[in-house]
Amino acid sequence: MRILYHYPLCPFCRKVRLLLAEKMLDFTAMGEEPWNAHQSFLDINPTGDVPYLVEPSGDQIGGGYAIIEYLEETNPDSPLLGKTLQESAEVRRLIEWFDVKFYSEVHQKLVYEKIFKRFWEARGPDSNALRQGKKNIETYLLYITWLTDRRNWLGGDFFSLADITAAAHLSVLDYIGEVPWEKYAEAKDWYVRIKSRPSFRALLKDRISAFAPAPHYTNLDF
Repeated sequence: MRILYHYPLCPFCRKVRLLLAEKMLDFTAMGEEPWNAHQSFLDINPTGDVPYLVEPSGDQIGGGYAIIEYLEETNPDSPLLGKTLQESAEVRRLIEWFDVKFYSEVHQKLVYEKIFKRFWEARGPDSNALRQGKKNIETYLLYITWLTDRRNWLGGDFFSLADITAAAHLSVLDYIGEVPWEKYAEAKDWYVRIKSRPSFRALLKDRISAFAPAPHYTNLDF
């Protein structure tokens, strides 16, 4: 049995869940709170970090980047990094843009401040960080708008890990109601296309104790 240890509001975990579903690989999702991991999880992964994948063979892969590359290489029949070197380079560029810049400039200033900070630091959110995060997200929505005006999908004319990565990050912000979709109709249309895919269904069922999702979170037409 394939097991993915994850935290529902971790975008890197969500990316792996979407990729597994897109590749139609059966797996059991085991929820873990990184700040309060179960001992049974720490016994196999002393760092307590998620995502963490245990394959039916017993092989264990830790870390979002390593898991993504592993799944791509071991399941080449449904490539999501592109079929040519140029396509792969563009997809990886966008993956890095969201995993590094978006995570730092938006996720850390909104999701971390509003949710994780109370667990890690036992403090409330910084209002300056929240304002900056709300401002920063608009840069990314503008770029998504620019890309989808010129391409069918973010990385080109094909659905790829670039779309999965961006949607994974934005879906966490969407859960807490921090994406101004009403100002970016083209970006919203792109997100709705991904949100409507079968692979996204499990994410729409996510619920976090004491943090209810935004009212529109599960709606496919919002």
